[in-house]
Amino acid sequence: MKQLEAYIRKGKFYEAVVEDGSDLIFLVDFDGKILYHNASVHDTLGYRKKSLIGKSFFDYILPDALETFKGNFRKSQKRAYTEKVEFQFLCKDKTYRFLEFNAINLKHKEGLRGIILDCRDITGRKRDAEELVRLQKAKEQFLANISHEIRTPINGIAGIAGLLNQKQNPDEQETYLNAIRHSAENLKVIINDILDLAAIESGKLKFEKIAFNLTDLLPSLISTFSHQAQEKKISLHYTVDESLNRFLIGDPVRLNQILINLIGNAVKFTHSGTIHVRCCIQKENKNTCWIEIAVSDTGVGIPSEKLTTIFESFSQADESVTRRYGGTGLGLTIARQLIDLQKGKIEVESKEHVGSTFKITIPYTSGKATKLSKQPKSKNIAEISGQTLRVLLVEDNDINRLYAKSILENWKCKTDIAENGLVAVEKLKSKVYDVVLMDVQMPVMDGYEATKAIRAMPAPANATPVVALTANATKKDIEKCLQAGMNDFVAKPFTPDDLHQKLFKNLKITPVSSFENQHSTKLFDLGHLRKVSGDNHEFIREMMQTFVQSIPLLLADMEKAMNETNWRTVARIAHQVKPSLALLGAHTLKDVAIQIETKADKPNLINKFIQSCRELIQALSLELSNF
Repeated sequence: MKQLEAYIRKGKFYEAVVEDGSDLIFLVDFDGKILYHNASVHDTLGYRKKSLIGKSFFDYILPDALETFKGNFRKSQKRAYTEKVEFQFLCKDKTYRFLEFNAINLKHKEGLRGIILDCRDITGRKRDAEELVRLQKAKEQFLANISHEIRTPINGIAGIAGLLNQKQNPDEQETYLNAIRHSAENLKVIINDILDLAAIESGKLKFEKIAFNLTDLLPSLISTFSHQAQEKKISLHYTVDESLNRFLIGDPVRLNQILINLIGNAVKFTHSGTIHVRCCIQKENKNTCWIEIAVSDTGVGIPSEKLTTIFESFSQADESVTRRYGGTGLGLTIARQLIDLQKGKIEVESKEHVGSTFKITIPYTSGKATKLSKQPKSKNIAEISGQTLRVLLVEDNDINRLYAKSILENWKCKTDIAENGLVAVEKLKSKVYDVVLMDVQMPVMDGYEATKAIRAMPAPANATPVVALTANATKKDIEKCLQAGMNDFVAKPFTPDDLHQKLFKNLKITPVSSFENQHSTKLFDLGHLRKVSGDNHEFIREMMQTFVQSIPLLLADMEKAMNETNWRTVARIAHQVKPSLALLGAHTLKDVAIQIETKADKPNLINKFIQSCRELIQALSLELSNF
């Protein structure tokens, strides 16, 4: 206690709180004359020690707000204490900072005509609040735009469908059907923008490594915009440097998507003049080639103050842009993120009423060949499949059910229907399926609950792959599907190609019956279990049963951890599964588990491991039925 009293008597308390404190302390008289300020004024506002003494506090207040400040100052002269008065103060560098003062009136305390102003810098807080308001406004505008953009084609489809109910001649019917197709395509573009953004933000977007040549890709892309350009009487042309007539390895589909957005915007916002697309090599290093593509136009241009926000989600250069031209406002956001994910960059130069240039740079692996070998003619999806899958389609919507069933039947799949999750669970109790296509939002029992019930069922039903068919494709929705035990998802609206890619290429779904023609020892060998148990059939059955019941949940956890790039958890699960694989004589899979345990950040290897384990579970389930 005595030490603290001595600390106060020596003025150390004053130094710590007033002189060296982070708050800005001013002592001013009732006329606003500055009689004292502490050292923090230099740190925050840039003025040297004692340099403001004798100056008028009012001379440093933002002129537009001076009268309001003086009113608050006069009020503080009538009170003992005043809280949280905001104002802007002129800094040494001629900028203004937001401050907030609490005032102590010395007239009430000491009978002196003076005020202590304890000020805090709130510039960051004010900017954050303004940015939050701006982003909220942009998001609200985006949702309003999306609502309008979705309602418009739906209104057209509904209206024209009504006309088709009336008697029409064949020509009119063809016109109406084309209009419906056009509206549906517009609707799909809008939804795909939203789904692409969701995929990017959830980390689900994957890039292909495919050979392509810009001298082949660009002409066909430009031709898709030629008709629009001709209608608007604007010149659309391109140049590709001869050095780019080479083999590049990357994702041409995503490059195409980026350029469609940039060229599409150029055509949309240019009403006279020219659009030029130029491709060249920016730099080259060993096997990597940095491709630069610039899209220049003589369009309306972008205001300089908007150049920093046009790539943000929910933003456009002007709210009137969407009302006039349509669109979601997500195109540039998606383009920038696709470029960032490929370790590239995008830049823009623009001047209002003069034009804009968007320049992208993306690194690609470079090859020596100049022309791609002729690709074989693509086969019909049904031919590629060539498999009779047993599919359980769980869907409560009649139209969606008809669409999906028609696709599956075209692939020669044997398809059963369930109107909700409860019916699906009952069907799985009495029949084996190769895959379940599961709608998420359904009455009675939704897709999440149904999947959890399936995973809790005895083998082999609990190992059946479940693929969500969902219109909800945000990161949160996708995580919820995986947490429920689903293997993957297909976002609605989907095309036959989308569904085929997911079933036969990503998940590599195969008929359970195919295992009947394989010798079990190809996947597992019970020799070790027979030896250690003295050929005790009950013991061997119990070990297989335990594996079939417990491993699916571990595989689901591994898949979830991989999607979240949680490699430590992936390695832990591989370590956990490894002993069971060794007991069952699945030596190849055991070796893969060791690889994953040692170095887990290999998604392709993990995916193959998970799929192989599921094949092993199916094979063991069949073995159990005959054991």
